[in-house]
Amino acid sequence: MNSNFRAKVAALNSKQLVLALLDEAYEKKTWHGPNLKQSLKGVTARQAAWRPDTGRHNIWEVTLHAAYWKYALRRRIEGGKRGSFALKGSNLLLEREHRALRAAVAQVLRTSPGAKFISQFYGMAFHDIYHAGQIRLLRRLMER
Repeated sequence: MNSNFRAKVAALNSKQLVLALLDEAYEKKTWHGPNLKQSLKGVTARQAAWRPDTGRHNIWEVTLHAAYWKYALRRRIEGGKRGSFALKGSNLLLEREHRALRAAVAQVLRTSPGAKFISQFYGMAFHDIYHAGQIRLLRRLMER
């Protein structure tokens, strides 16, 4: 095998891994417990607004934060500036932003500039898993 072929195979595997990690962290079946979408399943508006203490974040804010950073990374990939985004339909905002980010990632990974974003894509997957755990913790605290 020549080194150019190996480099292409490694790049392809890395691209597939990035998309698989984004999918698993957000919505695909996982071995480690609920991903971000699963952690939100069944949360009511009242539960989403509940705070464990004054000044502490609630599930709605954590969800909005996750959606915003998906938006911000997508805008970075597309060469746009980060700014505010519409909160209208915020109950669907996270889903919409995940779909848009995943499409942008899949597109940019087909180009040579896509490689410079790889660590940010991994980071986004880790970000989703972190906040899935945070939401699960808030749900448990609510039960006390």
